[in-house]
Order: sequence, then C-alpha cells, then structure tokens
Amino acid sequence: MQLALAPEQNPFTLELAPVAALDQNPFRVYLASLPSPQSRRTMTAALESLAKILTSGALNADTLPWGQLRAQHTQALRATLMQTMEPRSVNNRLSALRGVLNAAESLGQMSAEELRRALAIKNVQPSGELRGRSLSPGELRALFGACNDGTARGARDAALLAILYMGGAARRSEAVALDVSDYDPQTGKITHRHGKGNKHRFDYLAGGAKAAVDAWLRVRPDFDGPLLLPVEYGGAISIRRLSDHAVYKALAARAEKAGVAEFTPHDVRRTAISDYLDAGVDIATVAKKAGHASVEQTARYDRRDERAIAAGSERLHVPYFGGDN
Repeated sequence: MQLALAPEQNPFTLELAPVAALDQNPFRVYLASLPSPQSRRTMTAALESLAKILTSGALNADTLPWGQLRAQHTQALRATLMQTMEPRSVNNRLSALRGVLNAAESLGQMSAEELRRALAIKNVQPSGELRGRSLSPGELRALFGACNDGTARGARDAALLAILYMGGAARRSEAVALDVSDYDPQTGKITHRHGKGNKHRFDYLAGGAKAAVDAWLRVRPDFDGPLLLPVEYGGAISIRRLSDHAVYKALAARAEKAGVAEFTPHDVRRTAISDYLDAGVDIATVAKKAGHASVEQTARYDRRDERAIAAGSERLHVPYFGGDN
C-alpha cells in the first residue's frame, strides 16, 4: 500500500500485514501504556487522524503497519499537518506518533536506527498570535438566555455552560467525565477526578452557575452515574455519558440560537480564566482553579481585551505637569 502523500514528499510503499495480536500491535501496546482513559481517547483520535492521512482512509490506527514508517513518512506527515492545523494540534499528533513508533521499536518491528531517523522531527513552534477568543459578558448572557427555553436540553446546556465557565474553568473532557457524586448541591463544591494528567482538583459553583446545575438535577433522572447526559430532540434523556463531540454540537446550537459568533468549549475556559483575573483573583489561585502546573501557563490563557488594559493604565498616576496647558 502506498503512502497517501504527494509524490514530491517521497512516498514509500507500506506492505499491508495481517492485523497483529494485541500484544504485538504497536497501537494497542502504546495505548495500554497511557495513564488515563482521557489520554487514551486523545491519542486514539490523534493516531486515527494520522492513519487516515497516511492511507487516504484505507487503514485505521489498528491496522496500519506503524513499524514500516520511516523518516520520509514522518517528515512528510509533519509538513502535511502544518498545512492544515495549528501548532498545538500538530504537536499533539507528533507526540502520539512518537509513542506508537517507540512501541513498534520495542516490539522489534523497526530498528533503533530506523526509529531514531523517523523521530528526527521537531515540534512546531507556535506563532506569537493569541489562540482562541474571549466571550463578552453580553455573549454569555445571550447564551444562557438561549438555554432558558423550558426544555430538558436547555437545562442540560445551561448546566454544561456553567461547569465550563465556573466549575474550575473546566475542559470539555473534564465536564463530561463528571459524575453526580462529584457535585455537592449543599455547598456547590465540584470535584474533577479525571483532570489532565489524571490530577484531581475542585472548585465551587455559586450564584447562577449553581442554580443552573441544580435546575438540571431536578430534570435529570434520579440515579447515580454521569452528571451530564444526552437529551434527544424529542426530550428523552439517554442514560449514558455525554461525549466530547456532543459538547461542541450543543454549544454551536446555542450560539446560533443566541446570535453569538462561533466559539469553542476551550474559549469558555479561556474566558473564565480571563474573567477571574479581571475580577482580581490572584493568578496562583486561578492556576489552581484551572488545573495548570504553573502560573506562566495560566498567563497564556489571559484574553482580557484592550479596554481592560487601558482601564489598568488609568489607575496609575504619572506626576508630570509640563507641556501645553
């Protein structure tokens, strides 16, 4: 099978081999080495996308002979990814590629020298531009207003927004991983037990955010399990965990209804971090809320606009009285 990249990128013929036993399949061996279900989901998606690019969809991550990849493949793959993805997404896929190729080498499916050459690819340096955007207070009001439609789905979506925004500036994967037992309706405490790096952290919902989650719990069937559940268009509530992709769809639908410009779940997280900082919460506390390893990482999420910067300048006094008066 030929690598599905442009001829000038030096494609190489991949010999389609029978699907290996689980303990000899680099993809499966690599996934088994990962520490959490979330990291396995993330890297599975990354490797599936690479397999699709490499073979135009003919093979998937489970059937691709990863041990046959060589330097020309990985260099061409990196170049192809850079044409269509932002640096962070490229680097995520390169990390997955390194993991599965290391597994292939450990299984004897490629030599140490072949591995060294194949992994002689550098991460992509991000540009100086800030990624994502911040939602304005008016946009947040409009989004929550769009959820206030008297339906179970509206109640679910309001709770989802509240968790993404105030629930520790949650990542979408953290929001869908929450169970009913992770939320204390008496205090508003919300505990993330499956955070990035398998770290636990907690935060508190208050005001409208707590009211939104409590309203959803009054609609949600009374049983243990996932906090956020799929709601069909007819109003039936499915007894299964909401997916990451469903979060995108739910927010996109609310944005369209509210007349709000396109945004991502991560933009809600960025907005929360910026709003916490704007409200005067110290950056070390915000870092803990967001589950960041350092305040430097938190600072990169700051999306406060020029009005906030200008307002900050007006608080300082420069004792200069010269010039034309």
